[in-house]
Amino acid sequence: GGSCAQAGRRGRRRVPPGEGRGLSPSPRSRAPPPPCGRAMGSEAGGPRATAPGQQLRALFYVLPPGESSFRTVEEVPDYVEKSIPFFIAFIGLEFAVSWVQKRKLSGRINDGISSLSLGILSRLPDVLFRSVDLISYIYVWNNYRLFELPWDSPWTWYLTLLGVDFAYYCFHRISHEVNILWAAHQVHHSSEDYNLFTALRQSVLQKYTSWIFNLPMALFIPPSVFAVHLQFNLLYQFWIHTEVITNLGPLEWILNTPSHHRVHHGRNPYCIDKNYGGTFIIWDRIFGTFEAEDAKVVYGLTHPVNSFDPIMLQLRPLAHIWNTFWATPGFCNKLSVIFKGPGWGPGKPRLGLPEEIPVITGKEVPFNPSVPAYLNCYAVVHFAVIMDLYTELLGTVTMLSQGTILLRIGFIILSLTSFGLLMENRQDTKPGILEIIRCLVFVGVYKLGHLRSQFSSLCYAYEV
Repeated sequence: GGSCAQAGRRGRRRVPPGEGRGLSPSPRSRAPPPPCGRAMGSEAGGPRATAPGQQLRALFYVLPPGESSFRTVEEVPDYVEKSIPFFIAFIGLEFAVSWVQKRKLSGRINDGISSLSLGILSRLPDVLFRSVDLISYIYVWNNYRLFELPWDSPWTWYLTLLGVDFAYYCFHRISHEVNILWAAHQVHHSSEDYNLFTALRQSVLQKYTSWIFNLPMALFIPPSVFAVHLQFNLLYQFWIHTEVITNLGPLEWILNTPSHHRVHHGRNPYCIDKNYGGTFIIWDRIFGTFEAEDAKVVYGLTHPVNSFDPIMLQLRPLAHIWNTFWATPGFCNKLSVIFKGPGWGPGKPRLGLPEEIPVITGKEVPFNPSVPAYLNCYAVVHFAVIMDLYTELLGTVTMLSQGTILLRIGFIILSLTSFGLLMENRQDTKPGILEIIRCLVFVGVYKLGHLRSQFSSLCYAYEV
């Protein structure tokens, strides 16, 4: 965020050097202390500590303005990272409730590892770079804001809640209707299960286009308020990825709920391109994209990918666009391949023909290769080790050299790819060879001291 660290301008007014990071640029917001009970950061300007109860309420977007208003971006807690223990707890709770309700678990080992791998992969760039959402937002705020709303006003808080969610609706909708954006977003829809694992199945590329839709708010809403709601909007969408919650009564009219979002993840013809809202469903009701849950939803893409390889899941759609681009005659048609819908073809409407959507018979079988029990156990144990390394990396990144960070990121990507190929139980020897190479690399970098566990009890297991 070097560009954000430079002094900016607001109209003709030169922003003083001390305000260069765009974190608390106005004299008015800097002068008096916040009201008693208002959330504040540490005196050093570091992230505000949050209690477990606050983290839990943040997941459901019920942390009020008085507990989630901050003067500067530095004081805003990393609510997403601190929610990881709650993600794990709720996944376990979902498994238990699903077993009680249906006498079956809510997910599969192969698909669960795939979703978690994609979630980790999507967060790795943030280890190296500051969030592009915040970098771009702060830059516009520093240089082009028209006026500023008070950071500690509840009205600003609620206006930002609506603004962030409407921006998300617009981006989410266009991500389904523009092929190049769908190529990034489709990762989230590639699972044929629908559970809390699916919520963590994220694109590594999507964040590099979504930031554009938030910039209008930077003309008047302080970055610290935006940073809070950007996280809350994302966290709210975690718990709605479940089948164990059926209907929430009157809340279904206003909020995005598990029922509404199940429709969004369906590949039934009636589910396609519906229910884009993040926190609220009102945008879909206003703009005609709402659809209530009706027939049993079959999840996943209309043309399933049938893979657990996280790299392939992230990049194969881009390769498909590349091949289609060169195979399609005519310059205008080539541009349409990129900027029209994923179902478009020459002579077709912008979003394609509805009748070409595959019919759902109800007999669809998810991609689920038979894998020996010992291989499932092996994958789960080794994935737990990688989870440990990943969380340890997040906690120590400021103390590590750039070379060590890159080495750890590379090893994590290698491991996630290897696990995905093992879960496919392919008949060739490539997955086995890749896993042997991965284990040898692990032993080498661990012996050299580039890998460390945050749990001392695991060090012996690493040696073994």
